[in-house]
Amino acid sequence: MNKFSTMDRRLFLRTSAAATAMTLAAPGIARAQAYPSRNINVIIPTAEGGGADRNFRAFTSVWKEKLGIEFEPGYYPGASGRVGYEVYMGKSEPDAYNLIFGNMGPEVLNWAMQKPTFNIDDYFYFGRVDTDPCCLFVGAESPLQTMDDIISEGKKRRLTVGTSRMAHPASIGLLALGEKVGVEFNLIPLQGGKGTIAGAVTGEVDFSVLTSGSVIAAGKSVKTLLVFGQNRVGEALNNAPDINDAYGMELPEMLSARAFAIHKKAAEDHPDRYEVLTRTFKETFDDPRLLEAYVANKGTPEYLNYGGAEDCAAFMKAMLELGERYKPLLSGA
Repeated sequence: MNKFSTMDRRLFLRTSAAATAMTLAAPGIARAQAYPSRNINVIIPTAEGGGADRNFRAFTSVWKEKLGIEFEPGYYPGASGRVGYEVYMGKSEPDAYNLIFGNMGPEVLNWAMQKPTFNIDDYFYFGRVDTDPCCLFVGAESPLQTMDDIISEGKKRRLTVGTSRMAHPASIGLLALGEKVGVEFNLIPLQGGKGTIAGAVTGEVDFSVLTSGSVIAAGKSVKTLLVFGQNRVGEALNNAPDINDAYGMELPEMLSARAFAIHKKAAEDHPDRYEVLTRTFKETFDDPRLLEAYVANKGTPEYLNYGGAEDCAAFMKAMLELGERYKPLLSGA
């Protein structure tokens, strides 16, 4: 062996040893390019234990295994969801390690009613978990057991109606109904789905309007009388009719749709990370464990369906247009 090959060999060995020592001393270096390398924070702009939280827990119980990390939720209820978005856009780093999981229907309607402090184009929804039509329901012991009862009583006095938040697709459906049948309703925000259901059950309000998935989860304590869209679950919503069929209306389907959103800057600055998120999000829908987890968390199977960034963008645009159209009704409620 000549001296040059011996020197090359010694150099190779020294270099390899140094690299090995560095890796052992700082194992994170070898994983620096992996994403995600730590847990992902998710802001939920509604209360813990509500419909969004249940869907979040169901979905992430499977999604986390695709990513090999945990999702760490933070709850920021208040101001009809505004607080959570303000915190997310104002304090969360746009690094794809911070997401928000919200209810696109009512939360986008917020921006139509009053613009937030941030630019709404600076975030976008990329993964829809479900679509959930809104409905009108009474407590099981309510004296108002039919829509005829409600309209007849509404001719005599102004009925009180619980809603989870004023700017909500369910609120729009109700006010449009009132215009159609000539009855005025007094909408009362009851801070989330649990409060809205409790208001109807206890008689705090005459009846309530809400996303139907949460109403189904309430079981026999409530009775659904009208769906602001197609009744896809039949008896689970007491075979209640579609508002358009029942009253000859042409109202757009009033939906809630829970979805994950991300900073626009995070997706632009870290396209590789965004690709991992969107790919594994979609893969989660192909996993049979998702439906099991969704049902176990009181989700309605018929409402579970995938939506990507384009679907979410179309829905957001529709909600903004809907908000502008019905803003006078909501403002005067």
